[in-house]
Amino acid sequence: MERLIKSGSGWRIGWNPNAAKFKGLVGTDDWAVELTEAELNDFCRLLAQLADTMKQLKEELMDEEKIACEAESDLLWMEVEGYPHEYSLHFILNTGRCAEGKWNPASVPGLLQATGMLKVF
Repeated sequence: MERLIKSGSGWRIGWNPNAAKFKGLVGTDDWAVELTEAELNDFCRLLAQLADTMKQLKEELMDEEKIACEAESDLLWMEVEGYPHEYSLHFILNTGRCAEGKWNPASVPGLLQATGMLKVF
């Protein structure tokens, strides 16, 4: 399998199965951070969980009501914040090199869709 980078308006995600240590990449147009396979797997899994949670909360919130939801693993912490149909994503890498990043609400749907198509977890 070859290196794969998917990108859209305000987001990037990549997978390189041949890389020695950092097989994953997440970022925006302005920044990127390499991730280990385990970190990328957790990133994709937690983002899917948070998106599902936001979808489920849609029926319980009024249209103008904002919410924030967090999820974390041993490797990273993630938070979505906004409305069930439009929210930002923030993450903090908790491993040795520590990194932090954020995507605006317009970027999250494309990033979420791409994580489901990487098929790494």
